[in-house]
Amino acid sequence: MILIHARMSGVSKPYLIYDGGQKACLYRSEKNPVLLNYIHPAIRADLKKQKGVLVVEANDGAIVREYRSSVQVVESMPPMQ
Repeated sequence: MILIHARMSGVSKPYLIYDGGQKACLYRSEKNPVLLNYIHPAIRADLKKQKGVLVVEANDGAIVREYRSSVQVVESMPPMQ
């Protein structure tokens, strides 16, 4: 499960790109990326093996939405602007 702060915009065909390192990028929609700055070392190998993850968006301790996201493993993370 990945927990992030809730965003105002909706979710459409979410996917996560990950290279096995410290960072990942969750695309909530095609033009709505969220940089995940720190993936804990204890789960990196397991995350790289997953086909999908549960994403939970919360605000002030309340769950706003939850959804499944596919995981796309890449050789290296693209630069984020």
